[in-house]
Amino acid sequence: MEQEKIIVGLDIGTTKICAIVGRKNDFGKLEVLGLGKAESEGVIKGIVTNIDKTVFAIEKAIREASDMSGIDVGVVNVGIAGQHIRSSIHHGSITRNTKDDEISIEDVNRLTEDMYRIVIPPGSEIIHVMPQDYMVDYEEEIKDPVGMSGVKLEADFHIITAQTSAINNINKCVRRGNLEIEDLILEPLASSLAVLSEEEKEAGVCLIDIGGGTTDVAIFYDNIIRHTAVIPFGGNILTTDIQHGLMVMAKQAEQLKTRFGKAIAEEASPNEIVSIPGIRNRTAKEISVKNLSHIIQARMEEIIEMAHSEIINSGFENRLAGGIVITGGGAQLSCLKQLVEYMTGMDTRIGYPNEHLGKSKIEAVKSPMYATAVGLVLSGFRSLDEREERYKEAKNSKTGRTKKISSSDFFTNILNKTKGLLIDDLDGKNEY
Repeated sequence: MEQEKIIVGLDIGTTKICAIVGRKNDFGKLEVLGLGKAESEGVIKGIVTNIDKTVFAIEKAIREASDMSGIDVGVVNVGIAGQHIRSSIHHGSITRNTKDDEISIEDVNRLTEDMYRIVIPPGSEIIHVMPQDYMVDYEEEIKDPVGMSGVKLEADFHIITAQTSAINNINKCVRRGNLEIEDLILEPLASSLAVLSEEEKEAGVCLIDIGGGTTDVAIFYDNIIRHTAVIPFGGNILTTDIQHGLMVMAKQAEQLKTRFGKAIAEEASPNEIVSIPGIRNRTAKEISVKNLSHIIQARMEEIIEMAHSEIINSGFENRLAGGIVITGGGAQLSCLKQLVEYMTGMDTRIGYPNEHLGKSKIEAVKSPMYATAVGLVLSGFRSLDEREERYKEAKNSKTGRTKKISSSDFFTNILNKTKGLLIDDLDGKNEY
């Protein structure tokens, strides 16, 4: 039964490392069984920079999630992010032997797998191959070619690459935590599973996931991922700006941001003052909430401008009827929704990961900061591309098999081969 399947999502973020254990309930909704969280000190802007500290945090988060759920965790779905992520569009084609037979699922998979052989920059590795529109004998804009007749099958592919060293370090940390990776998934794609509805993805929507070290952008149209980008700024740079601008400690800056910060300075009261305890018996420091909000607004405007530029560059700016959905820890900033709407002119909402959640004793998972972790669990049950799910079901029914659908990508077999190569490589070299 599908509900007997347990999936664990491991979000290795810049501010926190989070593990969520989940299963599907009788109504097809995700039931969260366990949640574990640890402070992330070995990750900067989504990239592992200290193996030992990251392994320690992973073990702590997994232990908490395991104790809460009563499940011994051995396999995880892991998210990957960072400014080393690159996306590009490539065109591929295959020529079939005859046009009399229908185009099969095997033909589509062969075309997809061929894209893993394209030349990419040295030191990079393909992590996702996402089909866009297909073309059969020069007939364009075909969403699903299976069952059609034709000799030449072509498609545009959205290809996402990551640095090999970054993948190696993630693999190393997870393995040292006595875990295995089932899937490595781009974090904004995972977040999209948790906070976006099917209607939004069909109408056209931009997801902006504001994390601690980076801000991830993912654009969907016609239920297909069209564009991804990573902006090298997140909530942590707001904290740094506050720390330097107001001459306070880092922890004090973080508290000021979360408790009193506003994305629009005009919304802050000019008379509101916050008193900060002085260092070593020095006098208390008085902070104007208005000044605090000016610092936050200046940096948030920069991040929003960069995200808006990605929307424009994607070519889908005028086709996003679903507007913008903001998620991640940074989405909790007061007045952010209004600032995004003002700067982009697009309808905006805050994305909470309760779109596919069932009843849960752990209310904390409904916060936007857990969107990626919830999405990583959902990716074990759902496909990143809805067409792949249909292909698997059709193939299983055609061959009379009853094997349950397992992973989350067109390219699971290819990914597994890649993991094998990485593990072999890690056993002998690349020690951090």
